[in-house]
Amino acid sequence: MTELPQIGRCRCGALEIEVGAPPMMTAACHCRGCQKMSASAFSLTMMVPTEGFRVVTGAPVKGGIKGPQLDHYMCPECGSWMFTRITGNEAFVNVRPIMFDVPEWCLPFIETMTSEKLGWAKTPAPHRYAGFPPEADFPMLLEGFAGR
Repeated sequence: MTELPQIGRCRCGALEIEVGAPPMMTAACHCRGCQKMSASAFSLTMMVPTEGFRVVTGAPVKGGIKGPQLDHYMCPECGSWMFTRITGNEAFVNVRPIMFDVPEWCLPFIETMTSEKLGWAKTPAPHRYAGFPPEADFPMLLEGFAGR
């Protein structure tokens, strides 16, 4: 169990975020948008309960996608992509786990959007979805992640 809270920082350190509740799940997203945002084969994300997330230092700005379905938040100084809020979702925030010094938070439990995956990209995620998981799978996934 990782000691909480944990502070994450952007590349330049001007923006700090805090996770004060255990993550609900981790994922690697292979969609073209995430590939472009991360300049990599996929982006890593960690679902954190909304009440367990806060900005500690700095004022994030919207960048990347700016509504209406979701908003990406970035450091205004260095441009690091820090977290994403999905419109209408009050349950969790998608946080970039690499901003924290907790290596296990970067291990994806699921892969999403594998239909857009680069052929050579591989992760150890035990669950894979061509798109996003169907809502009916979430209880099983959340339980599986919590029990890992």
